[in-house]
Amino acid sequence: MIDMNGSRVVITGAGGGVGRALCTAFGSAGAALAGCDLDRDQVPDGCDERHGFDLRDDAAVARAAGQILAGGVPDVVISNAGWTRAELIDQLDPGGYDDEMARNLGGAAKLCLALLPAMRRDRGARSFVFIASVNAQAHFGNPAYAAAKAGMLAWMRAIAAEAGADGVRANAVVPASIRTAAWDHRLEADPGILDRVSRLYPLGRLVTPEEVANAALFLASPLASGITGAALNVDAGLMAGNLPFVDALSNLEP
Repeated sequence: MIDMNGSRVVITGAGGGVGRALCTAFGSAGAALAGCDLDRDQVPDGCDERHGFDLRDDAAVARAAGQILAGGVPDVVISNAGWTRAELIDQLDPGGYDDEMARNLGGAAKLCLALLPAMRRDRGARSFVFIASVNAQAHFGNPAYAAAKAGMLAWMRAIAAEAGADGVRANAVVPASIRTAAWDHRLEADPGILDRVSRLYPLGRLVTPEEVANAALFLASPLASGITGAALNVDAGLMAGNLPFVDALSNLEP
């Protein structure tokens, strides 16, 4: 069992499906949790601290970072908050693009900028874990979200390279589709979409919030003390190969 006793862990997007799984995983490992979401009332009851702020609001991010640091330097920051709606480029306008970039990259980066100096000065075993997406590695729609998640991976590597000498690690979990409430609007429009999407995965299913949370817990823990700058796919095999292409080959005559 992974032991996080004595660690103070900041989790953004704590009220969502993955966020709640992260709170459960880290809480079960003994960590003290500082849960963050748009509305502090959305933060799970098991969190020791609740912070409500909008990642799109620079002043609110700065205030929240100050409140977090007032309770002590975090040992771990899990950058999980994210949101997307524009499925294709022709559904995007400049305002929608700016909104998705701010939600998924800009706010996360600015929160890191506010917390990182104290984490570096403390020179302990500190860690960032970013919840990215396979959308950063290949195109599966949601272009603004994909661009933001690709930027998140670059940001993670920058922290790993520049802050490693101060004992700060940075890694990312790279999930494929996760069955959370984020899929509800798609299911309302097309009840059969999950069945069709699941066929694209070698494991024949989507990943669960708990699987993503367990990967983040590992990367944040002492068990991963030698790992930094890494992107760990939790994608039910999606990026291992192209199943439709393999299926097409299987129809060829030997």
